[in-house]
This record gives sequence, C-alpha cells and structure tokens, in this order.
Amino acid sequence: MNADKKINIFLCFCLAFLLVLGWNCFAESKTIVLGGKTGWPELLSKDGVTFGRGRFGYESVELATNARAVTCDTDLLLDFENFDTVRETFGDQSGHYAVQSNSLLRSPKSVMGHHSALSRGNGTGLVLRGNPETFFGRSGGTGSWTIEFWLCPAIAENGERVFEWHSSRIVNNYVTFQRIEAAFFNNRIQWNFTNIFDGMTDNSGEVNLLSYSALIPNKWSHHEISYDEESGLLECKIDSRVEALKYITEGGREGKTIYQPVLGEVAPISIAPAYTGCVDDFRILSKVTDSSQPQNLNYDKYKIDGGRFESAPIMVNPGSVMNSLQIVENVPPQTEIRYYVRSGDNFYNWNDAKKAPKWIRVKNGQDIKGVKGRYFQIAADLFPDGAGRHTPSVTEIKINYTQVPPPIAPFKVKAVAGDGLVDLSWSYSVDENVGGYYIFYGNRPGEYLGTDANEGPSPIKVDNITSFRLTGLRNGAIYYFAVSTYAKDEAQISGNLSNEADARPGRR
Repeated sequence: MNADKKINIFLCFCLAFLLVLGWNCFAESKTIVLGGKTGWPELLSKDGVTFGRGRFGYESVELATNARAVTCDTDLLLDFENFDTVRETFGDQSGHYAVQSNSLLRSPKSVMGHHSALSRGNGTGLVLRGNPETFFGRSGGTGSWTIEFWLCPAIAENGERVFEWHSSRIVNNYVTFQRIEAAFFNNRIQWNFTNIFDGMTDNSGEVNLLSYSALIPNKWSHHEISYDEESGLLECKIDSRVEALKYITEGGREGKTIYQPVLGEVAPISIAPAYTGCVDDFRILSKVTDSSQPQNLNYDKYKIDGGRFESAPIMVNPGSVMNSLQIVENVPPQTEIRYYVRSGDNFYNWNDAKKAPKWIRVKNGQDIKGVKGRYFQIAADLFPDGAGRHTPSVTEIKINYTQVPPPIAPFKVKAVAGDGLVDLSWSYSVDENVGGYYIFYGNRPGEYLGTDANEGPSPIKVDNITSFRLTGLRNGAIYYFAVSTYAKDEAQISGNLSNEADARPGRR
C-alpha cells in the first residue's frame, strides 16, 4: 500500500470518527463578565442592595444599609447621601422642606448609607422651612408624631443642641413663647418642650425628658422622641430602649384629659445648630413608630432578611449551554450569598410566574446542568450576619458557557433555469447536526431579498433535502441563490452561506 493511499484512508477514518462524536465536539467556550474591571451593567431589579467598593477596588454589589425611606407618613427625611455642590447643602428627600441655610459638611463616617452630616460646632447648622402641609410648616394641632436621628458626638458638652424650633403663640391675647429643643445635659440628651401642649399649666407649661444613658463620644446611637395623640404619651428612646416617658395629661396619668400639642407661628427648624459631631438619617414622621416590631429590627445596620439583585436577561447564541459561574466575592463570617440562574429562548413572559423558567440554585465554581437557551439571567440573595453588622459583596461574576457552532453549509449549489422557474440542487452537508436548509434568493449578487417565488420570500425553509424548485419567477430576470443549513434541535441556529449560483429563467 503506497503512502498516498494510507494518508487518504487515515483522513477518511478521522472524518468518520469526528462525525460519530457529533458536532458538539466543535462547540466554542465563551465567557460573559458582569462587574470587575468593566463595572456592573444596569440591573433589572435591586431590593435592599446597592453598589459599593469590593475586591481589588472594583465596584461591587452589597447590602444597602437599613436607611430610612420616604413613605406616606414621612414629614422630613435627611439621609445626607446627596450634596448639592453648587448650593453647598443637603436636601430633604421627601421634598417637603426647603433649605434656608447650611453650615454642615458631608462626612464619609456614617451608620446608614455612605455619608452623614458633620457639624463643627460653629454656624447655625442646617436650617429648613416646611411647606404648609408639614409638621413645622403650619399652625395648629399636630396630632401624633415621631422625631428620630442618629448621633455620633465628638465631645458631648453641656448645652450643645442637636435640634431646635423657636416660635410664639397667642394665648388669651398674650404672646406666649414656644420651644422644642434637644440638648446635652451631663452627657445625656434632654428634650425640652415649652408652652407646646395646649391647656397644660403645670411647671409653667414646661415639659422635660432626660435620658438616663450617657452618650459616649465617637460612638453612634439612635435617638427617638414620639407623641401619641390617643394616649398623650410622650416617650424618649435611645437605641430602641425607653429612656424617659411622661403622660401629657391632667395629673400626668394615663386615661385622664389629654393636652394636645399646638404650634403657633410658622418658623424654621435647625438641625445641629450648636453641636460638634456627626448626625445621620434625621427623620420626622406624622405617626408613632410601630413598637410591636422586634426592637433591634429597625436599628441594625443591615436588614436581617437581606437583599436581592437580578441581572437583565443576557442574550447569547440560540442553544447556548451555561457551564459554570466563577465569582469574585467577599463573604465575612456568618454572612451568605446564594446564587441562581435561569434560561430560555424568549424572556418577554418572564414576569409571569407561571410562564417564567424556574430559578436553579448554583454554587461558585461548580458545574451547572440543564441551563440552555438564547437568554441567560443571574440572581443573588445576600444575607448579613445575625447581628446585622456585616455585609457580603459580589465584585465579579464570570458566566462560562458553550456556544453552539452553526452547522456547515453545503459545498456547492447548482441552479438550472426553466420557464418561470429555477431548479436548485446541492450536496448534503457533511455536518451530522443539519436539520434542514434555508434557500436565499434575490436579483443582485449577495443581496438575497427576493419575493417573487410562489414558495415564499427569501429565505425559504426546507427539510433535509438536496433539491428544490422555485416557481413564479420572472422570465428574463437574473436571480442569485445561496443555501445555508440549520441545526436539528434549533432552527434559529443557521450556518454560513454556500457558494453563490445564478440563473435566468426563460422560455425554451
């Protein structure tokens, strides 16, 4: 046996072996990266998560701090996250209060979110005036209310004031001075109310609540003062613990005549007018906070039930198979991240729980089975530690998948013209994955936009055959033809075009 014959036999054997293995042996490995150097694309949904700084200094997804949000009961909300560099001031997230002046600075030292307000003890703090619908923007009765904020004092000296409102009211034709103030006294917070409660004459109309817990410099603590119009209870809390309370009623006992708070002339409020340190998440509510919830739930840095994000559907080639996720993450002790994936050929009905593909739980670096389609989607649930103090973070997600290669086109196409028709023929593709063929035709080379054929406009989908007749063509017009293949399992996977053939129909 000569050498050429041996080589030919060997090549035939190799071709047969590859055909037995199937076309998947030629599948291409691909990678899609979310996060990392390129940053995160816009996420389809975020619930309780935000962007922070992760591994290697790249942007990461992490739990959002348990910061307050604007609700229908929000009268004022200062989260100190946004700072107007032109006006050099913060803004009320509820949009109810306008800033008159500001001497507070933005600080990266925070307990909620990424920033707080820093007061250096000079100036007048942040001065705001409310619109006529707000607690401090109108005269008259107030109903129930809550004022809360976080403090991190630098020195906690006597006389420092973290909140104040001064005004006056006409009572029996006399001008009566009014005041609401939160100030330091012996390293504690004292709330002072002067001539606020209508009809109250005890102690010359003065009400004082002094906390029993001393404030520690450079340590954050949460402060809350609330009034319940139904019971007359005025209550002061620090870190959700009741520090002092008083019934604003006749005789100071529950169940007696209640003295309701009434405000006089409209006047601005001042946040940290004479205070040195940081303040965060200052909020006024037109209700009493729900005391039935677990006390520590409202004040953990991160919500115990965690947060979740979902990527937008990611388009890949039809029939692509997800193999694994390689994730750069930071998971402190007792925290956790759970990852999920799903796939499908059409994501438009994924909002319908009955029609959407099911989420599949996966783990970092492990093989994934059964995830295949034209669209991939990634989701993750992030959980803090049990104390709500630490968050995990996701810096980068690499999606490793296999892209199905298109089947091989037939090597040669032949076109024979007839009367108003063309007979096309071609050899079978050598690709075992071919499910059929697309016939392209048109009147210009390489432009297959034809619509004349009775069998339909270009391209025409046919079964796994090797010849086809197109009728209804114009005699005398030249037509150009090419053929491509489509995969057995996925007709959307179409290969490259064959060589081009041409023919001009006419009468014989």
